Amino acid sequence: MGAFRFGVLAEAAGSVEEVVATARRAEELGYDTVLLRDHFVAEPYGEQVAPLIGLAAAAVATSRLKVGTLVLANDYRHPVVLAKEAATLQQLSGGRFELGLGAGWLRDEYEAAGMAFDRGGVRVRRLEEAVALLKELFAGKEVRFAGEHYRVDGVTNHPPVERAPRVLIGAGSPRMLRLAGREADTVGILAKALPDGTISGDMNERLTASYATKVELVQSEGRDVEISSVVSVELADDPRAAAERYAIERGWGAGGAELVADMPAKFLGPLDHVVELAHRRRERLGLSYLVVSDREFEAAAPVVQALSGR
Repeated sequence: MGAFRFGVLAEAAGSVEEVVATARRAEELGYDTVLLRDHFVAEPYGEQVAPLIGLAAAAVATSRLKVGTLVLANDYRHPVVLAKEAATLQQLSGGRFELGLGAGWLRDEYEAAGMAFDRGGVRVRRLEEAVALLKELFAGKEVRFAGEHYRVDGVTNHPPVERAPRVLIGAGSPRMLRLAGREADTVGILAKALPDGTISGDMNERLTASYATKVELVQSEGRDVEISSVVSVELADDPRAAAERYAIERGWGAGGAELVADMPAKFLGPLDHVVELAHRRRERLGLSYLVVSDREFEAAAPVVQALSGR
């Protein structure tokens, strides 16, 4: 069972200056990582800076904090190009870069850029090949690769890396979860992506039973993998009232409080209750790497101080 880690997802930071300010403050508060998404359209997360360049700035501005992507859409970069950029960022940061990858899911974004939005199985197979290529390139080999989606004939990655970046794969569907279980150091558990290019809004996807099934699929590959989620943390005196408020804000009504209490990614209530929930969910689900939005990372700092590294 891994020690607790905490990350800040800098999704409200619309400029490099804001990313740097968030990173510096996250380091002061004891967070382990600062992370950036990978989107170039405004919806659904708002305008964002280019992730690898933004993270380079954050790495230079900090000394301990790790920097990572959550997650890069594989189809937006050829793995040979990504390997070079990732190795450069790993060198620049002194080994503090964590490479988060996904198969890509947002149809509107693909279409806005004039890119083909292939069916899910094709995108997953392409990611599978990309991960294999990246690992060979990070190993310093002269790579020759002939796959269904990529062909490489004699490329050696530069700069060389003493230690390859840690790999995170975001996954919600069975095939992605098994791929992540085979290849990733960390698996970010997600709601599944749908064929229409959206993320499932099914509430059952966010409940403990579904989450446990997904973790079991990851663990069925027989490897020791860190389990992560983007979570909501609200420190409040009354857990029930906080759950009711959360449910009402999302249009589920006060009766949705019971469902909120059964969502592994929701940590609502007084500090001692949230700490207990974290321990319980780590024991039951393996969830040890918790990522919060930069909209609430200041308020969640007491949880970080109570649990980080334990």
